[in-house]
Amino acid sequence: MTDFVEELNWRGMLHNYIPGTEELLKKEMTTAYIGFDPTSDSLHVGSLAQIMTLRHFQKAGHKPLVLVGGATGMIGDPSGKSEERNLLNEETLAFNLAGIRKQLEKFLDFDPSLPNCAEVVNNYDWTKDYTFLDFIRDIGKHITVNYMMAKDSVKKRINAEDDGTNATGMSFTEFSYQLVQGFDFLWLYENKHCKLQMGGSDQWGNITTGTELIKRKLSGKAYALTTQLITKEDGGKFGKSEKGNVWIDASKTTPYEFYQFWLKVSDTDAKKYIRIFTELSKDEVEKLIAEHELAPDTRLLQKTIAKEVTVLVHSLEEYNTAIEASAILFGKSTRQAIENMSDSTIESVFSGVPVFNIQPAAEPWNILDLLTSVAPVFASKGELRRMITENGLSINQEKWTKADGVVSDSDFIRNKYLIVSKGKKQHFLLKISN
Repeated sequence: MTDFVEELNWRGMLHNYIPGTEELLKKEMTTAYIGFDPTSDSLHVGSLAQIMTLRHFQKAGHKPLVLVGGATGMIGDPSGKSEERNLLNEETLAFNLAGIRKQLEKFLDFDPSLPNCAEVVNNYDWTKDYTFLDFIRDIGKHITVNYMMAKDSVKKRINAEDDGTNATGMSFTEFSYQLVQGFDFLWLYENKHCKLQMGGSDQWGNITTGTELIKRKLSGKAYALTTQLITKEDGGKFGKSEKGNVWIDASKTTPYEFYQFWLKVSDTDAKKYIRIFTELSKDEVEKLIAEHELAPDTRLLQKTIAKEVTVLVHSLEEYNTAIEASAILFGKSTRQAIENMSDSTIESVFSGVPVFNIQPAAEPWNILDLLTSVAPVFASKGELRRMITENGLSINQEKWTKADGVVSDSDFIRNKYLIVSKGKKQHFLLKISN
Protein backbone atom coordinates (compact mmCIF):
# COMPACT_ATOMS: atom_id res chain seq x y z
CA MET A 1 0.00 0.00 0.00
CA THR A 2 1.31 3.44 -0.96
CA ASP A 3 0.90 6.52 1.21
CA PHE A 4 -2.35 8.06 0.00
CA VAL A 5 -2.13 11.22 2.15
CA GLU A 6 1.43 11.90 1.02
CA GLU A 7 0.37 11.33 -2.61
CA LEU A 8 -2.35 14.00 -2.28
CA ASN A 9 0.03 16.28 -0.41
CA TRP A 10 2.80 16.45 -3.03
CA ARG A 11 0.19 16.86 -5.74
CA GLY A 12 -1.14 19.96 -3.95
CA MET A 13 -4.57 18.37 -3.51
CA LEU A 14 -4.71 17.95 0.27
CA HIS A 15 -6.75 20.44 2.30
CA ASN A 16 -7.59 19.00 5.71
CA TYR A 17 -8.26 15.78 7.59
CA ILE A 18 -9.35 14.64 11.02
CA PRO A 19 -6.41 13.59 13.23
CA GLY A 20 -5.87 9.86 12.99
CA THR A 21 -6.88 9.59 9.32
CA GLU A 22 -3.32 9.11 8.10
CA GLU A 23 -2.62 6.45 10.71
CA LEU A 24 -5.81 4.57 9.79
CA LEU A 25 -4.88 4.49 6.10
CA LYS A 26 -1.39 3.20 6.86
CA LYS A 27 -2.73 0.51 9.17
CA GLU A 28 -5.47 -1.15 7.09
CA MET A 29 -7.35 -1.26 3.82
CA THR A 30 -9.98 1.40 4.37
CA THR A 31 -13.33 2.00 2.70
CA ALA A 32 -14.10 5.63 1.84
CA TYR A 33 -16.70 7.44 -0.21
CA ILE A 34 -17.19 10.66 -2.14
CA GLY A 35 -20.60 11.96 -3.14
CA PHE A 36 -21.35 13.20 -6.64
CA ASP A 37 -24.10 15.51 -7.83
CA PRO A 38 -26.62 13.75 -10.11
CA THR A 39 -28.13 16.88 -11.66
CA SER A 40 -26.84 15.80 -15.10
CA ASP A 41 -26.30 12.47 -16.85
CA SER A 42 -22.63 13.43 -17.25
CA LEU A 43 -19.91 14.56 -14.90
CA HIS A 44 -17.76 17.51 -15.95
CA VAL A 45 -14.14 18.45 -15.36
CA GLY A 46 -15.18 20.21 -12.16
CA SER A 47 -15.72 16.70 -10.77
CA LEU A 48 -12.43 15.39 -12.13
CA ALA A 49 -10.34 16.25 -9.05
CA GLN A 50 -12.64 14.11 -6.88
CA ILE A 51 -12.56 11.29 -9.44
CA MET A 52 -8.75 11.43 -9.38
CA THR A 53 -8.85 11.39 -5.57
CA LEU A 54 -10.80 8.11 -5.67
CA ARG A 55 -8.46 6.76 -8.35
CA HIS A 56 -5.39 7.48 -6.20
CA PHE A 57 -7.22 6.02 -3.21
CA GLN A 58 -7.86 2.72 -5.00
CA LYS A 59 -4.32 2.59 -6.38
CA ALA A 60 -3.08 3.00 -2.80
CA GLY A 61 -4.84 -0.27 -1.96
CA HIS A 62 -8.05 1.09 -0.46
CA LYS A 63 -11.71 0.57 -1.42
CA PRO A 64 -13.56 3.49 -3.02
CA LEU A 65 -17.30 3.97 -2.86
CA VAL A 66 -18.98 6.40 -5.24
CA LEU A 67 -22.15 7.76 -3.73
CA VAL A 68 -24.44 9.18 -6.38
CA GLY A 69 -27.04 11.20 -4.55
CA GLY A 70 -30.36 9.98 -5.83
CA ALA A 71 -31.97 11.22 -2.60
CA THR A 72 -29.87 14.30 -1.84
CA GLY A 73 -30.19 15.32 -5.50
CA MET A 74 -33.85 15.91 -4.70
CA ILE A 75 -32.84 18.44 -2.05
CA GLY A 76 -29.80 20.44 -3.11
CA ASP A 77 -26.56 21.19 -1.30
CA PRO A 78 -26.20 24.79 -0.02
CA SER A 79 -22.39 24.70 0.19
CA GLY A 80 -20.90 27.64 -1.68
CA LYS A 81 -24.20 28.49 -3.40
CA SER A 82 -26.32 31.59 -3.05
CA GLU A 83 -29.52 30.09 -4.40
CA GLU A 84 -31.46 26.90 -3.94
CA ARG A 85 -31.13 24.67 -6.99
CA ASN A 86 -33.90 23.03 -8.96
CA LEU A 87 -35.10 19.74 -7.58
CA LEU A 88 -35.18 16.64 -9.78
CA ASN A 89 -37.78 13.93 -10.18
CA GLU A 90 -37.13 10.19 -9.82
CA GLU A 91 -37.14 9.43 -13.54
CA THR A 92 -34.57 12.11 -14.34
CA LEU A 93 -32.36 11.05 -11.45
CA ALA A 94 -32.40 7.39 -12.54
CA PHE A 95 -31.36 8.39 -16.06
CA ASN A 96 -28.56 10.59 -14.73
CA LEU A 97 -27.27 7.90 -12.37
CA ALA A 98 -26.92 5.40 -15.22
CA GLY A 99 -24.87 7.88 -17.27
CA ILE A 100 -22.57 8.74 -14.37
CA ARG A 101 -21.97 5.08 -13.47
CA LYS A 102 -20.90 4.34 -17.04
CA GLN A 103 -18.42 7.21 -17.00
CA LEU A 104 -16.87 6.22 -13.68
CA GLU A 105 -16.00 2.79 -15.06
CA LYS A 106 -13.26 4.50 -17.08
CA PHE A 107 -11.50 5.65 -13.93
CA LEU A 108 -12.12 3.00 -11.26
CA ASP A 109 -11.85 -0.80 -11.22
CA PHE A 110 -15.23 -2.36 -10.47
CA ASP A 111 -14.00 -5.97 -10.77
CA PRO A 112 -15.84 -7.77 -7.90
CA SER A 113 -12.98 -10.26 -7.52
CA LEU A 114 -10.78 -7.47 -6.12
CA PRO A 115 -10.87 -6.93 -2.34
CA ASN A 116 -10.80 -3.18 -2.96
CA CYS A 117 -13.16 -3.11 -5.95
CA ALA A 118 -15.03 0.14 -6.48
CA GLU A 119 -18.76 0.26 -5.88
CA VAL A 120 -21.47 2.75 -6.76
CA VAL A 121 -24.09 3.34 -4.11
CA ASN A 122 -27.26 5.41 -4.33
CA ASN A 123 -28.55 7.01 -1.15
CA TYR A 124 -32.09 6.83 -2.51
CA ASP A 125 -31.94 3.09 -1.81
CA TRP A 126 -31.76 3.55 1.97
CA THR A 127 -33.82 6.71 2.29
CA LYS A 128 -36.83 6.02 0.07
CA ASP A 129 -38.64 3.97 2.74
CA TYR A 130 -37.39 5.97 5.70
CA THR A 131 -40.22 8.10 7.07
CA PHE A 132 -39.86 11.67 8.22
CA LEU A 133 -40.86 10.70 11.75
CA ASP A 134 -38.25 7.94 11.81
CA PHE A 135 -35.64 10.39 10.60
CA ILE A 136 -36.23 13.10 13.18
CA ARG A 137 -36.49 10.46 15.94
CA ASP A 138 -33.46 8.34 15.01
CA ILE A 139 -31.18 10.93 13.42
CA GLY A 140 -32.33 14.46 14.21
CA LYS A 141 -32.21 14.07 17.98
CA HIS A 142 -28.46 13.42 17.95
CA ILE A 143 -27.45 16.71 16.30
CA THR A 144 -28.40 20.05 17.86
CA VAL A 145 -29.59 23.11 15.96
CA ASN A 146 -26.71 25.03 17.56
CA TYR A 147 -24.24 22.58 16.00
CA MET A 148 -25.88 22.88 12.58
CA MET A 149 -26.06 26.69 12.74
CA ALA A 150 -22.33 26.90 13.47
CA LYS A 151 -21.43 25.46 10.05
CA ASP A 152 -19.85 28.04 7.73
CA SER A 153 -22.09 27.05 4.80
CA VAL A 154 -25.17 27.81 6.91
CA LYS A 155 -23.83 30.97 8.55
CA LYS A 156 -22.95 32.53 5.19
CA ARG A 157 -26.46 32.02 3.89
CA ILE A 158 -28.16 33.18 7.07
CA ASN A 159 -25.93 36.27 7.39
CA ALA A 160 -26.50 37.13 3.73
CA GLU A 161 -30.23 37.05 4.33
CA ASP A 162 -29.88 39.28 7.40
CA ASP A 163 -27.90 41.97 5.55
CA GLY A 164 -30.33 41.98 2.64
CA THR A 165 -27.91 40.70 0.01
CA ASN A 166 -29.76 37.40 -0.47
CA ALA A 167 -33.51 37.64 -0.81
CA THR A 168 -34.02 33.89 -1.06
CA GLY A 169 -32.36 32.91 2.23
CA MET A 170 -32.12 29.23 3.13
CA SER A 171 -35.08 26.89 3.18
CA PHE A 172 -35.54 24.20 5.81
CA THR A 173 -34.95 21.69 3.01
CA GLU A 174 -31.42 22.97 2.45
CA PHE A 175 -30.79 23.51 6.14
CA SER A 176 -31.49 19.82 6.72
CA TYR A 177 -29.04 18.77 3.98
CA GLN A 178 -26.13 18.22 6.34
CA LEU A 179 -28.28 15.84 8.42
CA VAL A 180 -29.23 13.84 5.35
CA GLN A 181 -25.58 13.67 4.27
CA GLY A 182 -24.64 12.68 7.81
CA PHE A 183 -27.20 9.88 7.62
CA ASP A 184 -25.51 8.63 4.43
CA PHE A 185 -22.21 8.34 6.26
CA LEU A 186 -23.90 6.61 9.18
CA TRP A 187 -25.57 4.06 6.89
CA LEU A 188 -22.37 3.36 4.98
CA TYR A 189 -20.44 3.06 8.25
CA GLU A 190 -22.90 0.45 9.51
CA ASN A 191 -23.55 -1.41 6.25
CA LYS A 192 -20.38 -1.01 4.17
CA HIS A 193 -17.75 -0.70 6.92
CA CYS A 194 -17.00 2.78 5.52
CA LYS A 195 -14.85 4.78 7.95
CA LEU A 196 -13.88 7.76 5.81
CA GLN A 197 -15.72 10.38 3.80
CA MET A 198 -13.83 12.60 1.36
CA GLY A 199 -14.78 15.64 -0.69
CA GLY A 200 -13.86 19.19 -1.64
CA SER A 201 -12.96 21.68 1.08
CA ASP A 202 -16.45 23.22 0.84
CA GLN A 203 -17.82 19.90 2.11
CA TRP A 204 -15.90 19.92 5.41
CA GLY A 205 -18.93 21.02 7.43
CA ASN A 206 -21.27 18.40 5.94
CA ILE A 207 -18.69 15.63 6.26
CA THR A 208 -17.90 16.36 9.92
CA THR A 209 -21.61 16.32 10.70
CA GLY A 210 -21.49 12.67 9.61
CA THR A 211 -18.50 11.89 11.84
CA GLU A 212 -20.28 13.57 14.75
CA LEU A 213 -23.49 11.63 14.12
CA ILE A 214 -21.56 8.32 14.08
CA LYS A 215 -19.85 9.30 17.32
CA ARG A 216 -23.06 10.31 19.11
CA LYS A 217 -25.37 7.56 17.86
CA LEU A 218 -22.99 4.59 17.65
CA SER A 219 -20.05 5.72 19.79
CA GLY A 220 -18.04 4.99 16.62
CA LYS A 221 -14.94 6.63 15.19
CA ALA A 222 -15.19 7.94 11.65
CA TYR A 223 -12.84 10.16 9.67
CA ALA A 224 -12.92 13.03 7.20
CA LEU A 225 -10.52 14.22 4.50
CA THR A 226 -10.97 17.13 2.14
CA THR A 227 -9.13 18.30 -0.96
CA GLN A 228 -8.37 21.78 -2.23
CA LEU A 229 -10.98 23.42 -4.42
CA ILE A 230 -9.57 23.88 -7.92
CA THR A 231 -9.17 27.50 -8.95
CA LYS A 232 -7.93 29.40 -12.00
CA GLU A 233 -5.21 32.03 -12.00
CA ASP A 234 -7.60 34.72 -13.27
CA GLY A 235 -10.16 33.98 -10.58
CA GLY A 236 -12.64 32.42 -13.01
CA LYS A 237 -14.39 29.18 -12.21
CA PHE A 238 -12.42 26.08 -13.15
CA GLY A 239 -14.17 23.70 -15.53
CA LYS A 240 -15.89 26.40 -17.57
CA SER A 241 -15.20 27.33 -21.16
CA GLU A 242 -16.79 29.97 -23.38
CA LYS A 243 -19.60 27.49 -24.02
CA GLY A 244 -20.15 26.64 -20.34
CA ASN A 245 -19.27 23.41 -18.54
CA VAL A 246 -16.57 21.20 -20.03
CA TRP A 247 -18.23 17.78 -19.89
CA ILE A 248 -16.73 14.31 -19.77
CA ASP A 249 -19.46 13.07 -22.12
CA ALA A 250 -18.19 13.33 -25.72
CA SER A 251 -21.67 14.19 -26.97
CA LYS A 252 -21.75 17.30 -24.75
CA THR A 253 -18.12 18.39 -25.16
CA THR A 254 -16.29 16.89 -28.13
CA PRO A 255 -12.85 15.35 -27.46
CA TYR A 256 -11.41 18.14 -29.63
CA GLU A 257 -13.00 20.85 -27.45
CA PHE A 258 -11.95 18.89 -24.35
CA TYR A 259 -8.34 18.75 -25.60
CA GLN A 260 -8.38 22.45 -26.46
CA PHE A 261 -9.65 23.35 -22.97
CA TRP A 262 -6.50 21.92 -21.38
CA LEU A 263 -4.25 23.29 -24.11
CA LYS A 264 -5.38 26.84 -23.32
CA VAL A 265 -4.68 26.92 -19.55
CA SER A 266 -2.15 29.45 -18.28
CA ASP A 267 1.42 28.52 -17.35
CA THR A 268 0.65 29.09 -13.66
CA ASP A 269 -2.39 26.84 -13.78
CA ALA A 270 -0.56 24.23 -15.86
CA LYS A 271 2.07 23.80 -13.14
CA LYS A 272 -0.76 23.06 -10.70
CA TYR A 273 -2.97 20.97 -12.99
CA ILE A 274 -0.13 18.66 -14.13
CA ARG A 275 -0.04 17.36 -10.54
CA ILE A 276 -3.79 17.13 -10.00
CA PHE A 277 -5.14 15.78 -13.27
CA THR A 278 -2.42 13.40 -14.43
CA GLU A 279 -0.88 10.30 -12.90
CA LEU A 280 2.68 11.28 -13.78
CA SER A 281 5.17 10.68 -10.96
CA LYS A 282 6.73 13.43 -8.86
CA ASP A 283 10.05 13.09 -10.71
CA GLU A 284 8.32 13.24 -14.10
CA VAL A 285 6.31 16.32 -13.10
CA GLU A 286 9.33 18.18 -11.75
CA LYS A 287 11.33 17.38 -14.89
CA LEU A 288 8.49 18.60 -17.15
CA ILE A 289 8.12 21.84 -15.20
CA ALA A 290 11.89 22.47 -15.43
CA GLU A 291 11.85 21.84 -19.20
CA HIS A 292 8.79 24.04 -19.65
CA GLU A 293 10.42 26.96 -17.83
CA LEU A 294 13.40 26.84 -20.20
CA ALA A 295 11.09 27.32 -23.21
CA PRO A 296 7.58 28.39 -22.11
CA ASP A 297 6.57 29.21 -25.70
CA THR A 298 6.58 25.49 -26.56
CA ARG A 299 3.73 25.00 -24.00
CA LEU A 300 5.14 21.62 -23.03
CA LEU A 301 3.09 21.44 -19.82
CA GLN A 302 -0.19 22.29 -21.55
CA LYS A 303 0.43 19.74 -24.31
CA THR A 304 1.32 17.06 -21.75
CA ILE A 305 -1.76 17.73 -19.62
CA ALA A 306 -4.02 17.83 -22.68
CA LYS A 307 -2.71 14.48 -23.87
CA GLU A 308 -2.77 12.72 -20.49
CA VAL A 309 -6.28 13.86 -19.55
CA THR A 310 -7.80 13.37 -23.02
CA VAL A 311 -6.44 9.81 -23.21
CA LEU A 312 -7.67 9.06 -19.67
CA VAL A 313 -11.16 10.50 -20.16
CA HIS A 314 -11.68 9.50 -23.81
CA SER A 315 -9.03 7.35 -25.51
CA LEU A 316 -5.72 7.48 -27.36
CA GLU A 317 -7.67 7.34 -30.63
CA GLU A 318 -9.76 10.37 -29.68
CA TYR A 319 -6.59 12.21 -28.62
CA ASN A 320 -5.04 11.53 -32.01
CA THR A 321 -8.23 12.78 -33.69
CA ALA A 322 -8.04 15.96 -31.60
CA ILE A 323 -4.43 16.45 -32.75
CA GLU A 324 -5.53 15.99 -36.38
CA ALA A 325 -8.39 18.41 -35.85
CA SER A 326 -6.05 21.00 -34.38
CA ALA A 327 -3.78 20.61 -37.41
CA ILE A 328 -6.61 21.59 -39.78
CA LEU A 329 -6.38 25.25 -38.81
CA PHE A 330 -2.63 25.24 -39.46
CA GLY A 331 -2.99 23.61 -42.87
CA LYS A 332 -1.16 20.50 -41.74
CA SER A 333 -4.03 18.05 -42.04
CA THR A 334 -5.34 16.05 -45.01
CA ARG A 335 -8.75 15.55 -46.55
CA GLN A 336 -8.67 11.91 -45.46
CA ALA A 337 -8.05 12.92 -41.84
CA ILE A 338 -11.03 15.30 -41.98
CA GLU A 339 -13.26 12.62 -43.49
CA ASN A 340 -12.46 10.40 -40.52
CA MET A 341 -13.79 12.99 -38.09
CA SER A 342 -17.35 13.15 -36.82
CA ASP A 343 -19.67 15.99 -37.81
CA SER A 344 -19.54 17.35 -34.25
CA THR A 345 -15.72 17.44 -34.30
CA ILE A 346 -15.63 19.24 -37.67
CA GLU A 347 -18.13 21.81 -36.45
CA SER A 348 -16.19 22.21 -33.18
CA VAL A 349 -12.98 22.94 -35.06
CA PHE A 350 -14.68 25.61 -37.16
CA SER A 351 -16.88 27.08 -34.43
CA GLY A 352 -14.78 30.24 -34.48
CA VAL A 353 -14.62 30.79 -38.25
CA PRO A 354 -17.23 32.17 -40.70
CA VAL A 355 -19.78 29.53 -41.69
CA PHE A 356 -21.92 29.75 -44.82
CA ASN A 357 -25.06 27.61 -44.93
CA ILE A 358 -25.94 26.91 -48.55
CA GLN A 359 -28.70 25.04 -50.30
CA PRO A 360 -28.00 21.90 -52.38
CA ALA A 361 -27.85 22.52 -56.14
CA ALA A 362 -29.02 20.39 -59.05
CA GLU A 363 -25.85 21.17 -61.03
CA PRO A 364 -22.21 21.56 -59.92
CA TRP A 365 -21.19 25.09 -58.92
CA ASN A 366 -18.65 27.11 -60.84
CA ILE A 367 -15.90 27.88 -58.30
CA LEU A 368 -16.08 31.62 -59.07
CA ASP A 369 -19.84 31.76 -58.52
CA LEU A 370 -19.72 29.53 -55.43
CA LEU A 371 -17.17 31.62 -53.52
CA THR A 372 -18.39 35.08 -54.50
CA SER A 373 -22.17 34.82 -54.83
CA VAL A 374 -23.46 31.65 -53.13
CA ALA A 375 -21.00 31.93 -50.25
CA PRO A 376 -19.22 35.33 -50.44
CA VAL A 377 -15.82 34.22 -49.16
CA PHE A 378 -14.29 36.63 -51.68
CA ALA A 379 -15.47 40.15 -52.45
CA SER A 380 -15.00 39.73 -56.21
CA LYS A 381 -14.18 37.16 -58.85
CA GLY A 382 -11.02 39.11 -59.61
CA GLU A 383 -9.77 38.71 -56.07
CA LEU A 384 -10.58 34.98 -56.21
CA ARG A 385 -8.74 34.55 -59.55
CA ARG A 386 -5.63 36.25 -58.12
CA MET A 387 -5.73 33.96 -55.08
CA ILE A 388 -5.91 30.87 -57.33
CA THR A 389 -3.12 32.18 -59.59
CA GLU A 390 -0.89 32.82 -56.55
CA ASN A 391 -1.57 29.26 -55.33
CA GLY A 392 -3.24 30.57 -52.19
CA LEU A 393 -6.63 28.82 -52.35
CA SER A 394 -7.19 25.44 -50.72
CA ILE A 395 -10.36 23.35 -50.75
CA ASN A 396 -10.52 20.67 -48.05
CA GLN A 397 -6.77 21.10 -47.39
CA GLU A 398 -5.86 20.56 -51.06
CA LYS A 399 -4.60 23.31 -53.37
CA TRP A 400 -7.13 24.48 -55.96
CA THR A 401 -5.59 25.54 -59.26
CA LYS A 402 -8.47 25.81 -61.73
CA ALA A 403 -10.08 29.24 -62.02
CA ASP A 404 -12.69 27.75 -64.36
CA GLY A 405 -13.20 24.59 -62.25
CA VAL A 406 -16.48 23.36 -60.81
CA VAL A 407 -17.41 22.08 -57.38
CA SER A 408 -19.83 19.16 -57.12
CA ASP A 409 -21.45 17.37 -54.20
CA SER A 410 -18.59 14.84 -54.20
CA ASP A 411 -16.14 17.63 -53.38
CA PHE A 412 -18.01 18.20 -50.12
CA ILE A 413 -16.94 15.98 -47.23
CA ARG A 414 -19.81 13.54 -46.68
CA ASN A 415 -21.76 15.69 -49.19
CA LYS A 416 -22.02 18.27 -46.44
CA TYR A 417 -18.84 20.24 -45.61
CA LEU A 418 -16.45 22.26 -47.74
CA ILE A 419 -13.42 23.82 -46.06
CA VAL A 420 -12.14 26.87 -47.90
CA SER A 421 -8.77 28.36 -46.92
CA LYS A 422 -7.27 31.69 -48.01
CA GLY A 423 -3.58 31.15 -47.51
CA LYS A 424 -2.64 29.44 -44.21
CA LYS A 425 -4.62 31.45 -41.66
CA GLN A 426 -8.04 32.37 -43.06
CA HIS A 427 -10.59 29.55 -43.03
CA PHE A 428 -14.27 29.32 -43.97
CA LEU A 429 -16.75 26.49 -43.71
CA LEU A 430 -19.45 25.92 -46.32
CA LYS A 431 -22.21 23.67 -45.07
CA ILE A 432 -24.99 22.24 -47.20
CA SER A 433 -28.30 22.50 -45.38
CA ASN A 434 -30.60 19.57 -46.00
